[in-house]
Amino acid sequence: MLRRRFPSLPLLAVLRRLLCCALLGALPAWPAAAQEKIVLQLKHFHQFQFAGYYAALEKGFYREAGLDVRIVESSDGNEPERSVLAGKAQYGVGSSSLLLARLAGKPLVVLGVVFQHSPYALATAQSGSTPDLRAIAGKRVMIGSLTDELTQADEIMAYLKKEGIEPSALQRVEHTYNPDDLVKGKVDAQSIFVTNEPDYFDRIGFPYEIYSPRNAGIDFYGDNLFTSEQEIEAHPERVKAFRAASMRGWQYAMSHHEEMADLILNKYSRRNDRQHLLYEARAMVALVQPVLVEIGYMNPDRWQHIADVYAELGMLPKGASFDGFLYNMESGPSLAWLYRVLGAAAILLALGAGVHFSLLTRERSRADEAIRKGEARFRTMFEAAPMGIALIDTLSGQFRDVNPRFLDIAGRGADEMKARGWRDISHPDDVAAEQEQVDRMVAQQPGAPQHGFKLAKRLLRPDGGVVWVDASITAIDAAGAGQPHHLCMIEDITEKKQSEALIWQQANFDALTQLPNRRMFHNRLEQAIVKSRRDGNRVAILFIDLDHFKEVNDTLGHHQGDILLIDAARRIGGCVRESDTVARLGGDEFTVILGELADIGRVETIAQNIIDALRAPFALGQEQAFVSASIGITLYPDDAGSVDDLLKHADQAMYAAKDAGRNRFSYFTPALQVAALNRMRLTNDLRGAVKGGQLELYFQPIVHLRTGRIHKAEALIRWRHPLRGLVSPLEFVPLAEASGLIVEIGEWVFQESAHWIKRWRSEIHPAFQVSVNQSPLEFQREGGYEHWLRLLGELGLPGQSMVIEITEGLLLDASNAVTDQLLRLRDGGIQVALDDFGTGYSSLSYLKKFDIDYLKIDRSFTRNLAPDSSDMALSDAIIVMAHKLGLRVIAEGVETPEQRDLLAAAGCDYGQGYLFARPMPAAEFDVLLRARSAAA
Repeated sequence: MLRRRFPSLPLLAVLRRLLCCALLGALPAWPAAAQEKIVLQLKHFHQFQFAGYYAALEKGFYREAGLDVRIVESSDGNEPERSVLAGKAQYGVGSSSLLLARLAGKPLVVLGVVFQHSPYALATAQSGSTPDLRAIAGKRVMIGSLTDELTQADEIMAYLKKEGIEPSALQRVEHTYNPDDLVKGKVDAQSIFVTNEPDYFDRIGFPYEIYSPRNAGIDFYGDNLFTSEQEIEAHPERVKAFRAASMRGWQYAMSHHEEMADLILNKYSRRNDRQHLLYEARAMVALVQPVLVEIGYMNPDRWQHIADVYAELGMLPKGASFDGFLYNMESGPSLAWLYRVLGAAAILLALGAGVHFSLLTRERSRADEAIRKGEARFRTMFEAAPMGIALIDTLSGQFRDVNPRFLDIAGRGADEMKARGWRDISHPDDVAAEQEQVDRMVAQQPGAPQHGFKLAKRLLRPDGGVVWVDASITAIDAAGAGQPHHLCMIEDITEKKQSEALIWQQANFDALTQLPNRRMFHNRLEQAIVKSRRDGNRVAILFIDLDHFKEVNDTLGHHQGDILLIDAARRIGGCVRESDTVARLGGDEFTVILGELADIGRVETIAQNIIDALRAPFALGQEQAFVSASIGITLYPDDAGSVDDLLKHADQAMYAAKDAGRNRFSYFTPALQVAALNRMRLTNDLRGAVKGGQLELYFQPIVHLRTGRIHKAEALIRWRHPLRGLVSPLEFVPLAEASGLIVEIGEWVFQESAHWIKRWRSEIHPAFQVSVNQSPLEFQREGGYEHWLRLLGELGLPGQSMVIEITEGLLLDASNAVTDQLLRLRDGGIQVALDDFGTGYSSLSYLKKFDIDYLKIDRSFTRNLAPDSSDMALSDAIIVMAHKLGLRVIAEGVETPEQRDLLAAAGCDYGQGYLFARPMPAAEFDVLLRARSAAA
């Protein structure tokens, strides 16, 4: 009978129990002893990972056990082992590497397991391809400490070895435990705690992959409470009391997440915020498994599994014994004590026999009560668990038991749930994948998970709503059920999925038009190229730029410009197939990918349809706006083999369409690439032109038509390239404007012109004037013309010695910056000439609004001057109008005496053209002036 009641105890232990029971019943109670001071050494900083110990301390469980416990944090994972062995701490928290320490001769004993599954895993940045752990071979990785392998490294290294990745194939980097190193690409993989780093990654929107050793069947214990053999021998009751109070604390902590999170923030640490602590708590439920396993439970077979893994790594000999490593709660003082009281035991043996049956009855009652309490505790934890839990018949899929949280997440009542199966409430698209995993779990095929699996899935609510959940499926042995069952634990991650979807949307789509952005466009183009290589069809890329969009933005405002862009996106999308991609790269630039092109002729049709669609007026409130489109077209694989080259060539073709007059499309040709290379090389050469003394100043005289005298000239820039010779301004000035070099070149022109003006005003004529052309980029620069006026003052020249020539287009932008610049010029005495008058917008309003001194009639009017011609009539009108407004007129392009005479008869003030002289170098113009001055 005794052996049946205590099957694991030897007979002497049974006698000792009976003896103790008898003696304790007869002895008076001892007064309470003072609380014993002990130290618990954690293996990390304070966080929810150690919540059970905080609960045991703060809820008074340690105090009730007669213990005064001090909890100490550390930043070194092996500090608990060292502290316990050195006597600085009596108890510690360690990983499964405690087994290595024990077999290395260190007298450590594990009291209980808190984490039934290890939280260690390996994280990598998410790639576009299928996740593959073997991709880290040859990459930089942080796995534990390089100087102390008994941290995270053993478990992760075993996992990698099992997956066929040798440590020698990795570039090991000392672990900083900073997740930013992975985010910023300093390393390619990093060992992490699944209860910590994923929350940080999710918050910043960093896409990642997690690889768990459990995927390869390596299932280590996580945090373990341990002590030393010395502590057990010297204080057996204290050890038992400390362990019981600690496990009681853990049961409380795992049922009161929010209370413990607030406790940690208020009394222990603010390194992490409340949201992170609760994330850690939820993640720990699946690792601690408080509902399924009694906290502290240790399975010797699991420890044997861990030892076998270490043996495979060569860290332990095979078959090594770890006797004494696991704490025996029934252990006590040595048998010497029993022998000392054996005589007393013999005397009381008769008494023991008399009370035997009474004790058995009492023990049976206690056992039944313990079972009832255990069932009640399990039920309470099941009902109050913060995550949804359901017991499911594996073969039929029917729900057998469901806790309130599961019902709340699913949005259904208990009766409805028990009448349904898991397939009925799952999204149809998710059922097949989950059923396949369930079948593998039942069949336990090679490579199938032996204990269960995890997945993210969708549940359908009765109202049609969809809930995303993280589900953990675990096969269990439901005694008496007659067929297999499994436990399904779920957590609502709908908000997380919505956040991920929003982040993905923002990262891949344009916020204004909802079209794919540059990143998504690149991805889709790469996919189209891959498909083209496989199928042999071509891919066309259309690069679309809206003509005159800036004018709409500037005149009607950015809000109306945004409305136009949205409508333009809709129109472009209406011209292509649903399988084609329309993207917005930014600003007014759109692109189109036309895939699977068997007929190239379709490209021109689509391009022309887009041009026609965009040419129609855009209704913008009370206004109408008109734009057109310039389109560049390039083909894969004809024009290029890479995404970057295709886009570059399409851009070049688009600019060719603009140069040809806009509102048209242009195909890429090799000539465009040559021209682009020439422009790039010429721009690079132009950067050294000023310092290299390659620029030359030319002057063309402006003649007073009534007297024939030269008192004015226009300064013109020329570039004498060391290899190309004289480069036309028509070729290099646009490059200077595009590159910003025009400002530096303009400064040089002004300074050279100022020095020639000084000479000619002092030696030729005191009122001599030079006109200098100004690009809009120069005119709108910061700082204005203050330094020009200073230079004129240093040379003793008045502002009237200089004329600034601008174009009509500049005056269309009636911004304060333009107005201020014109006012500064007027205040400094510098006069302004309006160049190429009559060829642009020719608005009379800006002649009235701004201070203009000269109008220059464009050569297109002068070229065809004849009596009674329309050009003559227009020239007459311009001259009369200018004089009425107090302006003087200069006619450009005068090449014949007849043109000169007609202009003079019409009252034109000045003429400029080949009839009088071609542009010439400054030194030659100086000779011409001196000769004319001497002749006069």
